[in-house]
Amino acid sequence: MKDQFNGIYRGKRVLVTGHTGFKGSWLSLWLNELGAEVTGYALDPYTDKDNVVVTGLCEKLNDIRGDIRDYDTLSSVFEEYQPEVVFHLAAQPLVRLSYEKPRETYETNVMGTVNILECIRRTDSVKAALVITSDKCYENIEKDYAYKETDPIGGYDPYSSSKGCTELVVSAYLRSYFNPNENPRLGLASARAGNVIGGGDWAKDRIVTDCINALMNEEPIKVRNPNAVRPWQHVLEPLSGYLLLGSKLIEQPSEYAGAWNFGPEPDEIYKVKDIVEQIISLWGSGEWEDISNKEELHEAHLLMLDIHKAKKKLGWTPKLNINQTLKLSVDWYKEGDINYQFDVNQIEQYLRE
Repeated sequence: MKDQFNGIYRGKRVLVTGHTGFKGSWLSLWLNELGAEVTGYALDPYTDKDNVVVTGLCEKLNDIRGDIRDYDTLSSVFEEYQPEVVFHLAAQPLVRLSYEKPRETYETNVMGTVNILECIRRTDSVKAALVITSDKCYENIEKDYAYKETDPIGGYDPYSSSKGCTELVVSAYLRSYFNPNENPRLGLASARAGNVIGGGDWAKDRIVTDCINALMNEEPIKVRNPNAVRPWQHVLEPLSGYLLLGSKLIEQPSEYAGAWNFGPEPDEIYKVKDIVEQIISLWGSGEWEDISNKEELHEAHLLMLDIHKAKKKLGWTPKLNINQTLKLSVDWYKEGDINYQFDVNQIEQYLRE
């Protein structure tokens, strides 16, 4: 695996913010397998069942606990570890929680990103940086349309809006300090992924997590928006895109700077109820019930991404269909003894597809 991406990560000092989270833990583990010297900066894991905990990942990297809103501590980490590559994933990632805690959402997602970019700007060792935002950063008109990287940024709820704001911050730093037209010293990009699922995510209000918790407790799965359509993808799909993009940013910063979408193929877009029914089938038992409520907090009902740019310019393409995606996910939760090697095996299985 160390020869992947032309071996470019082997021996590289890589900082991952949010390494204790769902996507961050998988990315950090993959980078470790690629031979990178990984430093993680994040809050404590959400539960003791999280991927980062059960794999013992923190024993294999520089594990630092801290808040991205704490600029002084963050700055000291950059100064001590002198990263060459930065993947920024730390965030408040939940739409419904953003309604409860809008200030914390904006402080974390917007000012946290400003802090990261300031540290990057002041650290000469950094050669490439990728800020992970969300497909929800777009001004979603809820029409049968796949959003391109050039479409307007927006956001209905505080979470989506905060990700739109984050994209504007990245764009401002890119043009002001790392302009691709002015021979920049580093490549800066943002990545917008779809609804990412997979093993090791125990956060609230996530459809797969809600399904697994209900199935484990032999309770009906409560579904808020059964007809909502999302660009579902296994966690390893966008991560493969992030790693590929990161390698290109190291080699040709001017060519690959800017915004990128990573999502499923257009014919792999499904309703929430389709996902739930397939999970029940893979689990072998269970049922679900519709608890949708017109008075519920607003959440988008239709969202799709156009991935033409990543396919054409990066040569990246999704590997998995929805059945493969859900099987990998459910297999993780059904496994009684998750460890580091189990995750490695899933990455290797993904690469063989």
